Amino acid sequence: MEALGFMFFSTLETFAIYSLTMSLFRFKTSDYLWQALCITLLANVQSYVLRDELSLSFAAPLITILIYILLYTTVMKIPLAWSAICTILGYALYALIQTVYVLWLFGSVQEVNATDANSYSLQVVSALTGLGLSWLMYKFGIGFAFDFERLRFKKEHIVLVLLIMVTLVSVEFIFYYNKVWINVLFFACTFGLFLYYTIRKEEEDIHAD
Repeated sequence: MEALGFMFFSTLETFAIYSLTMSLFRFKTSDYLWQALCITLLANVQSYVLRDELSLSFAAPLITILIYILLYTTVMKIPLAWSAICTILGYALYALIQTVYVLWLFGSVQEVNATDANSYSLQVVSALTGLGLSWLMYKFGIGFAFDFERLRFKKEHIVLVLLIMVTLVSVEFIFYYNKVWINVLFFACTFGLFLYYTIRKEEEDIHAD
């Protein structure tokens, strides 16, 4: 029963991250629904194994991010660097939402982890908020819509790749120490940084027309 509960609530949560990412870049969530569900189940299986079998729960977020980068690159044919940016933006936004709920509803990560009920409640309310926000964003056209292929990276390519690598490694440390205020600061800065870069590239796309 514990495994089923973990898979159900984690699937809900991971799908919300996928939905947020899709809406941020004006993709319709249902267009790649079955592929996303398969990827979601794969991500959650590895998360369960890392948590229960290997005691490496802090490593699960990084693996999930990499799996979704693979989805956007191979299935949706988005260039690798942009796949990473899309995934990091969606994940950072969801992490911010969840961290706010941790502070508001529970006060600390320790309180969330005190019982399965607390943990599952946090996942449900975070996922529903993420799904609701993604629906509103897509409905009202909030997000970015530009040609990924045309916006190829030039001199900043190496810097961008290094930044993405540093961000992914940092995710490991953030979840290893699992301090709420560090989470808020890290994911807010990460979301703001990549959001600024995406806005700048969209403006380049508009001026190119």
